[in-house]
Amino acid sequence: MNLTISGHHLEVTPAIREYVQSKLERVRRHFDQVIDIAVILTVDNLTEKEKRQKAEINLRLSGKTVYVESLSHDLYAAIDTLIDKLDRQVMKYKNKIQDHNHQAIKHLPEEMPEEESPSAA
Repeated sequence: MNLTISGHHLEVTPAIREYVQSKLERVRRHFDQVIDIAVILTVDNLTEKEKRQKAEINLRLSGKTVYVESLSHDLYAAIDTLIDKLDRQVMKYKNKIQDHNHQAIKHLPEEMPEEESPSAA
């Protein structure tokens, strides 16, 4: 699994990198078939007093790509919200895969129980 953390208008410090990696452990614990993760952290200066932190992630799974983004005034809050959204989407995808696999078993024709033949009595 490849993990890429990049920053736009932001220096990605070791503390931020460690924080993102620790939060992503929750997603990896729920779903281990992750191929690639790309995290982009952005700081937008709208006005002098107003700053907007944006965190976005592209998560490639086997058969699907999940994109999530989050905005907040605090970068750590944006990362927390991002991971919460990502975890919900990954769990939804995991349940969908598991339900799909079980439906094939449910639709198998049931065997008819063997009845006693009337001539044997």
